[in-house]
Amino acid sequence: IKKQQQDVLGFLEANKIEFEEKDIAANEENRKWMRENVPEDSRPASGNPLPPRLFNDSRYLGDYEAFFEARENNAVYAFLGLTAPPGSKVSVHISHRQP
Repeated sequence: IKKQQQDVLGFLEANKIEFEEKDIAANEENRKWMRENVPEDSRPASGNPLPPRLFNDSRYLGDYEAFFEARENNAVYAFLGLTAPPGSKVSVHISHRQP
């Protein structure tokens, strides 16, 4: 989980995409918010959804695998619901947990 979180954060920082982290380990409100905003069909069969999960405001975008696939296809801005800046190959919420 930690490596996936670092991968997402590193990409967003390197591309100067604004984001807000929501730590779900230390903050019950953030944990509740994530659980309520991950759609039913994107939740695991048992247990709770694990981070990282990406949102644009309260709109659920996907998990790490969806982000990774979008990045591999050079479609991260579309995945994030953002307009790509001119010459590029944003505000996003990322639910995560601290180790």
